[in-house]
Amino acid sequence: MKVLRAAWRALRALAHVLRGLWIIRTEFGRLTPDACALLVREWSRGMLRIMGVALEVRGSAPTGGPMLLLANHISWLDILVMNAACPVRFVSKADVKHWPVLGALITGAGTILIERESRRDAMRVVHQMAEHLKARDLIAVFPEGTTGDGRSLLPFHANLLQAAISTHAPLLPVALRFVDGDGRISDAPLFVGDTTLLASIWSTLRADGLTARVTYGHPELAEGRDRRSLARDMQQAVQALLDQSVS
Repeated sequence: MKVLRAAWRALRALAHVLRGLWIIRTEFGRLTPDACALLVREWSRGMLRIMGVALEVRGSAPTGGPMLLLANHISWLDILVMNAACPVRFVSKADVKHWPVLGALITGAGTILIERESRRDAMRVVHQMAEHLKARDLIAVFPEGTTGDGRSLLPFHANLLQAAISTHAPLLPVALRFVDGDGRISDAPLFVGDTTLLASIWSTLRADGLTARVTYGHPELAEGRDRRSLARDMQQAVQALLDQSVS
């Protein structure tokens, strides 16, 4: 039964992705940014429902920008979860554009792509982020630079935080957790190590009682801190939220 249910979820999810691509190509060009954000939120919530993933939000989601959100990174599902809670513009590794089907959806939604191994490209992205922050956008980054196991954090990279420092925009720590029906940490959506994207998607589709928990902290200004000290402080803030989100 699990396999049949997962297969049915997969078919419905594929149809939902194709609908999302159609909306991006036919609607986004003529709608206001607020209207686009609403569509992104409702589409993301619909996808979570199709996949059998409940959404739980703790703390206060931002109501407007400029603001730079910093979240831990567990899975390909993180972008959907965060957009379902509060639509934002993401900065993501350029590899996502090559993901089957999902890549076109993520890039079509306005994600800023970065070649993480290129210092020059990081500078380009910082400038692009700064322009969006000046336009009062909400931007989200995964400062670990890769996915983790959902239990502990990898060191935060500091480069992209410069955009918030340069524009005097507040930074908001965000903790992501996936838990099962008993409230224990679930490994179903993990996309780490040798796990392939398709294997992670299938594991998520097969999961029972999966809940995505988003915990928002309190916004902070740089207040004279350089990007490295700010990255350390924000890592501690996200870790504190993770510790709180276990219960």
